[in-house]
Amino acid sequence: MTWGSPLFVLAIIAMSIVAWVITTSIRARHGYPVENEWGGTVHKLDDSERQRQTELLALENEQLRGTLGRMEERLAVLERIATDKAGRLSDQIDQLR
Repeated sequence: MTWGSPLFVLAIIAMSIVAWVITTSIRARHGYPVENEWGGTVHKLDDSERQRQTELLALENEQLRGTLGRMEERLAVLERIATDKAGRLSDQIDQLR
């Protein structure tokens, strides 16, 4: 391998990427702030922040599950209306008006 070959350039790039990954993993493991790909820093959360964030996500998850359940019920009603061949549902809807 000569100094000017493309393989040498690729080897240098690969070594620098591996070094960056190792450095980042060491910094993250020991709690130092880590830079993301846009230059911003990501700080390690302490246990109280992590617990609060988990509770907020669990609450949001429950709200979304409730919304999804209501949407599924409404979709089932719309499917029943759309696939009603005998016209029973349209008669019931007209009676309700």
